[in-house]
Amino acid sequence: MPKGPRGEKRPADVIGCAVMIGRIATGEIPDNPKSNRINSGRAGAAARSSNLTSEQRRTIAQKAAGSRWGKEE
Repeated sequence: MPKGPRGEKRPADVIGCAVMIGRIATGEIPDNPKSNRINSGRAGAAARSSNLTSEQRRTIAQKAAGSRWGKEE
């Protein structure tokens, strides 16, 4: 089965695709279900920030701001 742009499984034939569109339109199946990667990423970020000192967080933030806005010399 071919995969869509976000890795979701989509039918390859026209009839199967039409049936899936009908099921999505009636709410029988969700259109694009969210993956669990979002939640695990947030949990990992929270765990990382709890282990960093304020000085380390400040250094990381300054480096990010420098990359984002460019450094004035």
